[in-house]
Amino acid sequence: MRRLRLQMQVSVDGFVATGPDDDQRWVTWAWDEIRDDVMAIVSACDTILLGRSLAEGYLPYWASALEDPGNPMADLARHIGEARKVVFSRTLTASPWPDATIARGDTATEIAELKRRPGKDLVVYGGSSFVSSLIALGAIDEFHLFVNPVALGRGAPIFAGIADAQRLDLVRTVPYPSGIVLLTYRPR
Repeated sequence: MRRLRLQMQVSVDGFVATGPDDDQRWVTWAWDEIRDDVMAIVSACDTILLGRSLAEGYLPYWASALEDPGNPMADLARHIGEARKVVFSRTLTASPWPDATIARGDTATEIAELKRRPGKDLVVYGGSSFVSSLIALGAIDEFHLFVNPVALGRGAPIFAGIADAQRLDLVRTVPYPSGIVLLTYRPR
């Protein structure tokens, strides 16, 4: 069975954005340092799951990055362009993006069906409320959190929707010179 992996940039105090516009200027994006680990995660996956609000900016951004061969993240853009994309939405009836499908059904049922299909693992990048709902459902099989060396004090947390504590096992820790730390966890 396929696994659902979460990959997110978070602050030390656990936030993924600072406001409704998903402002992430605080992210210490040290691509040269984290590239190999980001690519290892995404290369193990052939399907990207997104919430509708993130998809609106995410899909056009990576489509344009794919057209720029000088982009330092061209290899990531290429993988994202080739991956199957599933956008979870209760409001969209059809995909405005030519390379994405819309999942409108019960989230837990849709995720279970995607996990049963053959192929590589699945990866979710956000948005924060969508990820929170997946965590609350217990749907995430692996957490890859790139913890940035900044405390925000406010913002959108991804663990806001859980009713009970979720125990996680630390699988891997990678510190980078920029101060970013990759923490990989699996639920118990």
